[in-house]
Amino acid sequence: MTQAESPAKPERLSGAEIVVRLLERQGIRILAGIPGSANLPLYDALLHSKIIHHVLTRHEQGAGFIAQGMARASGQPAVCFATSGPGTTNLLTAIADAKLDSIPVVAITGQVSRNMIGTDAFQEVDTYGLTIPITKHNYLVNSAEELLKVIPNAFRLAASGRPGPVLIDIPKDVQLEQVDVVQWPEPGKADSNPPADGLLLAAAAKMIAESARPILYLGGGVVHSGAAEQARLLAEKANLPTVTTLLALGTLAVDHPLLLGMLGMHGAPCANLSMDESDLLIVVGARFDDRATGKLAEFCPQAKVIHIDIDPAELDKLRASHVAIGGDVGTVLEQLLPLIQSQERPVWQARIQALKTNSPLRLPGLDDPRSPYGLVRAVADCLDENAIIATDVGQHQMWAAQAYPHRRPRRWLTSGGLGTMGFGLPTALGAALAEPENTVACFSGDGSLLMNIQELVTAAQENVNVKVVLMNNSTLGLVHQQQTMFYGERTFAAEFTHVPDFVALAQACGVRAVNLDTAADPRAALAEALTSRGPCLIHCSINVREKVYPIVPPGAPNREMLGT
Repeated sequence: MTQAESPAKPERLSGAEIVVRLLERQGIRILAGIPGSANLPLYDALLHSKIIHHVLTRHEQGAGFIAQGMARASGQPAVCFATSGPGTTNLLTAIADAKLDSIPVVAITGQVSRNMIGTDAFQEVDTYGLTIPITKHNYLVNSAEELLKVIPNAFRLAASGRPGPVLIDIPKDVQLEQVDVVQWPEPGKADSNPPADGLLLAAAAKMIAESARPILYLGGGVVHSGAAEQARLLAEKANLPTVTTLLALGTLAVDHPLLLGMLGMHGAPCANLSMDESDLLIVVGARFDDRATGKLAEFCPQAKVIHIDIDPAELDKLRASHVAIGGDVGTVLEQLLPLIQSQERPVWQARIQALKTNSPLRLPGLDDPRSPYGLVRAVADCLDENAIIATDVGQHQMWAAQAYPHRRPRRWLTSGGLGTMGFGLPTALGAALAEPENTVACFSGDGSLLMNIQELVTAAQENVNVKVVLMNNSTLGLVHQQQTMFYGERTFAAEFTHVPDFVALAQACGVRAVNLDTAADPRAALAEALTSRGPCLIHCSINVREKVYPIVPPGAPNREMLGT
């Protein structure tokens, strides 16, 4: 049936059946969730779908992060289901994470029947009120007929402009309500992006031409807009030394001569020092996050700012811009490139090369596959450029960010804005479901993995090609490091006094496990585990004294890095 085509005759369908049919028309082929009383009509309708595969997770947060993994890897909106009350509240963290990292997720929750709303009914919470601050938009649906507008519009909103999560709360009686469908709406799709202001583009090009020490500063918006190629062309044409945020790793290949690396709290020393000397920042799809800027008042104090971002609310929010251009960064860069002059900048390039030589990012232990950096690099040596790398949050996340040779966008999935422990495993599951032909490696720590370890059962159930690389130091690593460095070595509530046998635990969940601690040849064991199909946990003990360096002390400017 073509888009917006009327059925041969009106169809009498329930609200739940309408939801499923509309999801099918949106191109949804996989969704994750957990049923409960308030969304059972949705599941009853989903049973009859011959198109959508449902992934039964073990926790609603897992369902939300699986949707994120699919959306982050594909760039398209993904869907999760939850029931009312605790089902919804379990989903909130994944939704908030998607909001801060601009991930297009459509969360569909069941709600108690309309006549029960506001009565403190069993498993009732104010889903609409709870999710206003953490969604791009949300709906409380009042009739089955309304779904014909709400569902496509939710997908449109999730994908348009700055992407983000949209929540649709559907009372149980609305799911059961029968209506005649006379005409199906067109599937929701992202709004087209308007052109940028020509005068602002000309002003930006003039500033770049006149700058002596420019830096190109790429953020996650470059990934979301699919603009990595345009960013590379801009860097090369204007000879711009380039830094990336955590979420933009892979937008410029790790071995590109203009790349300085990641900036910020755990960034490359040469990146942070170069920015401190720059006279112009060309900020593309980034929002001046505090982990990237350090003490904002002393961030790039000599630099004028050109800021390009899809979200007008981000322009001039944290740092005043000399030229602020609102718009999709891919569209803006396409318009800007013809205005850019080719430049050599020999003096600045010589200074950049000196900083790279004298202040590099040091990666000790690269030759030891049982050390943090060595393990990351050994994993990379076994994988191709199509492999997807997910992480949880902690020291392992930063080690992977620093040492993995990132070459392509949408191959690096990590929780940036919210920094959610428990993110890695279910997000890796979602990525593997979206791209089953590719290997997904998830770097995790023992603290993070324990937060959603139940999803190992889901990994076994779906037989996804996910490899969990567990760096186990029996602590909350970054907490322990900061307590050691900034709290007089008063380490409290950061060390686990009881640690499970992760190898046995994975096996109990139906997942193969490999222990590098006991492997006669750890490289061979790692290679075999990574190249065999199916889920696998790879365990490696890490000394608690290992730290992530460099580190910018909280509240300090980036130039005051420790451990360089």
